[in-house]
Amino acid sequence: MIYEVRTYDVQANSVSEVEKRFGEAYEYRKKVSPLAAFFHTEIGPLNQIIHIWPYKDMAERDRLRAESLKACDGHWPPKIAEFIVAQRTDVFHTFPFSPEIKPGKQGPYFEMRTYTVANGGEMAKMEAMWSAALPDRLKIGPVTAVWKSELGALNQFLHIWPYASLNDRVETRNKATAAGVWPPSVVAKKLGLPGAKLVHQENKIVMPSAFSPLQ
Repeated sequence: MIYEVRTYDVQANSVSEVEKRFGEAYEYRKKVSPLAAFFHTEIGPLNQIIHIWPYKDMAERDRLRAESLKACDGHWPPKIAEFIVAQRTDVFHTFPFSPEIKPGKQGPYFEMRTYTVANGGEMAKMEAMWSAALPDRLKIGPVTAVWKSELGALNQFLHIWPYASLNDRVETRNKATAAGVWPPSVVAKKLGLPGAKLVHQENKIVMPSAFSPLQ
């Protein structure tokens, strides 16, 4: 499975109107294929919307996107172009240990952490570290997604974590650290696994729209 993450920067004070128009158009688009999630940023780069689409593969993505233009009778894409400042899209593959995103309640706060690893075999090292560390981390709290980029910005490792509140985030992270089961670099060192070299990290807190299948 692949996930397409489309990130739009929109004008200040326009997020509510953008979400309204997007939600209205999505009523038509979801008949072709559903979203995995739709977020807006709460902490980090502001005035962003992030829509995440699941597909079996790139061929299905291309087919469904073309079908949506025909099937939605002019209602798709949503009429939000006047508000858009910048757009980007990235396609991610899932790791074997990443759960599938399914509709339901997890948040409402989600932390999206994007790490850029160095070229070479660093992504494989990252996967090995996480494969070793994640089972014990999941005993403390769930993860929404763990992906690696295929198209768009390369060498990116994206992980998304759900929390009931910002305090829940702090408490969960502190508990995992105190237990010695997180971060993966600590576990890797204990097991004699090589660490992965990171060249950039970024982080943002996002919240779901009312129409997002994932809440």
